[in-house]
Amino acid sequence: MILDDVWPESKSTIDKFAFNIPDYKIVVTSRTAFPKFKSTYNLKPLDHEDAMSLFCRSASVNDMSFYVSKEKIEKIVRGCGGLPIALKVIGGSLCRRPAGVWKSTLKRWSDDGHFIFESDKEVLACLKKSLEFSDEKSILKEYFMDLGSFPEDQRIPATALIDMWTEIHEPNQNDDHVTADLHELTTTNLASLVKTRKDVSAVSNYYNEDFVTQHDVLRDLAIHLSSQDPITERERLIVDIRGNKLPEWWMKQEQQPINARLLSISTDELFSSSWYNIQAPKVEALVLNFQTGNYTLPEFLEKMVELKVIIITNYGFFPAELSNFQLLKSLPYLKRIRLEKVSIPSLCNAPVPLRSVKKISLFMCNIGQAFGNSTIQVSDSLPSLKEINIDYCNDLVELPTWLCEFLSLERLSITNCHKLFALPEGIGNLVNLKVLRFRACTELSELPESIKSLHKLCILDISDCLSITKLPKHIGELHHLQELHMKNCLRLRKQLPTSIVDLKQLELVVCDEERAKLWEPIKEIFSGLNVMVAKEDISLDWLQK
Repeated sequence: MILDDVWPESKSTIDKFAFNIPDYKIVVTSRTAFPKFKSTYNLKPLDHEDAMSLFCRSASVNDMSFYVSKEKIEKIVRGCGGLPIALKVIGGSLCRRPAGVWKSTLKRWSDDGHFIFESDKEVLACLKKSLEFSDEKSILKEYFMDLGSFPEDQRIPATALIDMWTEIHEPNQNDDHVTADLHELTTTNLASLVKTRKDVSAVSNYYNEDFVTQHDVLRDLAIHLSSQDPITERERLIVDIRGNKLPEWWMKQEQQPINARLLSISTDELFSSSWYNIQAPKVEALVLNFQTGNYTLPEFLEKMVELKVIIITNYGFFPAELSNFQLLKSLPYLKRIRLEKVSIPSLCNAPVPLRSVKKISLFMCNIGQAFGNSTIQVSDSLPSLKEINIDYCNDLVELPTWLCEFLSLERLSITNCHKLFALPEGIGNLVNLKVLRFRACTELSELPESIKSLHKLCILDISDCLSITKLPKHIGELHHLQELHMKNCLRLRKQLPTSIVDLKQLELVVCDEERAKLWEPIKEIFSGLNVMVAKEDISLDWLQK
């Protein structure tokens, strides 16, 4: 049995895996040695040949249009001390960069002199050099430092980062601009983008099922850089609470207001939601990470009058009960809410007025109560809502009719909700919809004919809807439809409706081989139509959700 990346405080749990089985052995990897183990192997740095190979591959040395001598490259490699993470990150920071960047990097190494790493501090000092971006790319350093707001060894939803970065760093840009920066951050090896679906992201900017991961050392660097200033002056404040033991500065009676724009608070399974007051009037993004079965939002939340984004994530095994949700009504600039693995309160029987919120994302939530029957005009409490994302919410059986009251809605994405079997006919009232997704809603049997009224719709995605047998008869009235995703609609075998020829703006159809045959006659009419056969996407990534 291999136990990977065991933390020092968790070493006692190793004994729980000591089974009396013949020839059974345990291999433990850790950044610290455990004296109780007789056999300890300290990994040595890479030798020079392997270090050169890794660096050159990370920096794409063979693709450079200018010449850098082998001696100069070796100088950088020697400075990395044979540590793979340093070689990969610094190599990535130089990948396809102009000659001037290489020269300045070499000069910094010359100034520092040659050294071999012996501690994490030296690793961090080395990696810090890779964060020296040009002025036009300085925002990437801010993005990198924000990654420390999420727990160690956890996958970060790409859309959570996009929400946060768009609102607090680039409020005048759309999400697509930020996703381009996300890709650039990953090309420098400062983070990794994990795509769980390979058939959509490249063609329609769909990131709802993608995640960002980061090496522990890089996360330490992000937190280290964020902690250089006094607590009250930090741009981002990252707080990790064990049990109910709050930091000393938080417990002081004469606590000074903090000036952070980003506040992250992580608590463990022993936390009892006993909050002390904190003055954080300038916070624009709040990240709450917890593990308990019941979680109460802190009262000081209602004083965060500048808050634009709130991301609430339960890292426990089961959905948690969330209390004090009504505090959000006092936040005049709140625009984006993301809830993960929580049982949210009823938004219908007692709707919370959130007049500025434009995007709500629910991931692995119990939402049956929130989407219950209601006679209250729910849309009045969310007049600015533009986007709803619901993913892996297994108790969602039927969309409520009141959802069709959000006439300002532009994006509706309901994915991996396997019990959803029916859509309200009133969905045709959402006349401003531009994107409509029902990916992997395996029990959904049909789309209402009323969707013919969605004349602004550009993207329709019903991929992996195994029970759908036909497309709507009047689908041709979607005159602005540009993309249609219908991969693995296994029961859709009949001829396409005749109105399909009226989709004059249709540019792309993503489907499987069997569905592609249905489009053969249509391709003869639309010479510019691209029917893309998606490769079989066999993945076990869903097991980690």
